[in-house]
Amino acid sequence: MGDDRLLAPGQTCWRIERADQFAYIIDGADYFRHVKAAMLRAHHRIILAGWDFDARTTFERGTKTLPGPNQLGAFLYWMLRKRPALETYVLKSNLRLLPAFDGIWFGVTPVALLNQISSKRMHLAIDGAHPIGAVHHQKIVVIDDAVAFCGGVDLTLDRWDTRAHRHDSRGRRTMGRRYGPRHEVAAAVDGAAARALGEQARARWLTATGQSLEPVDPKHVTWPRGLEPTLRNVDVGIARTLPELEDRREVREVEALNLAAIAAARDTIYLENQYLAARRLVDALAARLREADGPEIVIVIPRRGNNPLERGTMDSARHRLIQVLWAADEHQRLGVYWPVTDGGEPIYVHSKVLITDDRLLRIGSSNLNNRSLGFDSECDIAIEAQSNNPEHDAIRRQITSVRHELVSEHLGVSIGELEGAMVECGSFVKAIEALRGDGKTLRPVTEETVAGEASPLAENDLMDPDHVPRSLTRSVQRFIAGFRN
Repeated sequence: MGDDRLLAPGQTCWRIERADQFAYIIDGADYFRHVKAAMLRAHHRIILAGWDFDARTTFERGTKTLPGPNQLGAFLYWMLRKRPALETYVLKSNLRLLPAFDGIWFGVTPVALLNQISSKRMHLAIDGAHPIGAVHHQKIVVIDDAVAFCGGVDLTLDRWDTRAHRHDSRGRRTMGRRYGPRHEVAAAVDGAAARALGEQARARWLTATGQSLEPVDPKHVTWPRGLEPTLRNVDVGIARTLPELEDRREVREVEALNLAAIAAARDTIYLENQYLAARRLVDALAARLREADGPEIVIVIPRRGNNPLERGTMDSARHRLIQVLWAADEHQRLGVYWPVTDGGEPIYVHSKVLITDDRLLRIGSSNLNNRSLGFDSECDIAIEAQSNNPEHDAIRRQITSVRHELVSEHLGVSIGELEGAMVECGSFVKAIEALRGDGKTLRPVTEETVAGEASPLAENDLMDPDHVPRSLTRSVQRFIAGFRN
């Protein structure tokens, strides 16, 4: 790369752009509130590009603090009435075999019908511009090209939860139905970084609809009230995964950034992710574990998949690949955990975070599975503290702070307790082990945890390919062969 920077445009990221303000956001309750607060300041355009949307998504539970309707669909229409120059664009990945039957309002109303009966300034589209079997997994919100959110949270049902993840939370209910605790992470940026994410969202809209949107030149403040910036005047890297299409080569910036960060880590690699199924990334982690003086590695994942398909594919791949990590852990520097509530209920980890040392923080939509590296579309953002730049001391402190804030939340302890244990134990993994207790805590993934997860689905790439297959027939044959062997 010419120097020791991890973020290299054209290699490990698409662009590096300056954000006047950067903030990370932990868990859905804060994310939904801050997204609504930002949209309240929109004057020209709101773009929502995601894997899923539902008009019934509720921004706030309990006491309502923000003006306007509290559900996504009603709020967007209210904003159109309030702001005569505002236009909204909602772009959802097609999740059904026939896009014409995919919907946004209540998940079933076809978009073609909605566009006929909705305001002419409300634009809805299903994005089917991807290979067969792939999805658009990017989760981007852009307001007036001035503020943008990027992370792992969809504006849909069953995503809201507080950082306390209380076992008996009354807020985790959808239409009277209870859902389980959930952990999410996202980030907000403004300035040139937000404009770049706006460019990516507009490119998605063009590919999906054939309609070109001009950039917005905002003349007003859009940063959401109540969201305290974590950093100011910081460079932000944007890394993507884009699958190969007839008129586009594949983009594997996410994979390249992950591999570069893992290879460069000195002391600590911290990962939070929904899955642990990416072969190349696990091999890279295993190689670092075998080194006599390599980094400690801490991985936080869910106890199990969220549905039968996940349990049959991603959990079975995890079963196989975690054995690779355990076999490589010759120097006892690995900790793999799953979080629980104060009542012992597993917290579903949906965040996608990578933190290496005090050097790199990556937050986004990409999972630790193969399809996130070359088959689905993904978008991550990252900040880097350059090791040879003393002006980046504040960035280094903040990257460390994010890691400790996340881990202390999972353990149910204060940041001070975690940092004290790290000093006393001289080890990140040993500090976690010392602080694990009853109630809200991290529990280790063990042989017993993954027992029964093995499946033939883990031995083929039909459900989790890392690129667009040259022959779908060949992939199906490999899929069937997995059951015969």
